[in-house]
Amino acid sequence: MKKLLPVLLLVLLVAPFAQAQQQPQFTHYGFNGMQLSPAYAGITNRPEFTSIYRYQWLGYDASFDDGGSPQTLFLSAHTPVRLLHGGIGVNLMRDKIANTTVLSAALSYSLHINIGETGKLGLGIQGNANNYKKGRYRAIDEGDPNVPFNSEDSKFDLGAGVWYESETFYAGGSITNLLKAEYEFADSANTGKGTLLGENHMYLTAGYHMPLTSDVTLTPTVLLKHDTETFSFDVGGRLTYQEKYWAGVNYRHEEAVSALVGVSLFQDNALRVGYALDLTTFNKAAKAPTSHEVMVNYRLPEPVIRFKPPVRTPRYFFTK
Repeated sequence: MKKLLPVLLLVLLVAPFAQAQQQPQFTHYGFNGMQLSPAYAGITNRPEFTSIYRYQWLGYDASFDDGGSPQTLFLSAHTPVRLLHGGIGVNLMRDKIANTTVLSAALSYSLHINIGETGKLGLGIQGNANNYKKGRYRAIDEGDPNVPFNSEDSKFDLGAGVWYESETFYAGGSITNLLKAEYEFADSANTGKGTLLGENHMYLTAGYHMPLTSDVTLTPTVLLKHDTETFSFDVGGRLTYQEKYWAGVNYRHEEAVSALVGVSLFQDNALRVGYALDLTTFNKAAKAPTSHEVMVNYRLPEPVIRFKPPVRTPRYFFTK
């Protein structure tokens, strides 16, 4: 843990200078390490598949600009790879808000370093491809060459992060868009270019599994987020009964309060299904009252080592 602290401090020092546009956020962040840091890849020693669908501000009524309810689908898969001394992972995401649709695909690698008897530190890097598609926009000044119109652009970028995982505690962070790729969009007359700068975005998260009884575990969680204009945070916790059923609450700064419920199924709790309901608490007049989120996670058994190192013994040595 002592080796981890300098890295986390470095992330915190960088945070005040980090800049980014707002990125999708999930109430199930406590189950979604791959979205928060590429260093999470393979850190749990089990191959995992995760799907999260979020419908924000359900029923938001906008009769123009394709409505205003953000809808996000996030898919991830990761696995430990012993030969690479770490793990690899893949993220796919579709995020739609009004006239803008973002498609992204990311490939992550994490180098694992054992710390103590149960701890593991991951150092991760991520390469991602992003496609931004702008739909039909209505310019205030007709013919404005800076207003995009049915245009799109694709770029590559990089991210990096750290993650520490033990039986009772986890902490991690990341910085995205290290290359600060610029996306350009043509106007309706194809005479001008509007520009979107993919600037940095920073995450920092932690959680602690605290046994209250032999059957009940309390897990407080926190997520810090920083971009160009805003700093925000989530803080919450959940109670897990017999490692199978959980319920929790969460607060998102100047946004919403949330309730989470879930259940684990099958042998070794391989399948986890969760649901989250957000109740809007800030600027309610400009938003719909509720947001909804469904999470499905499937974990395979820990890979078995199918070869053994050679054992050398004098029994098989002969001399003439």
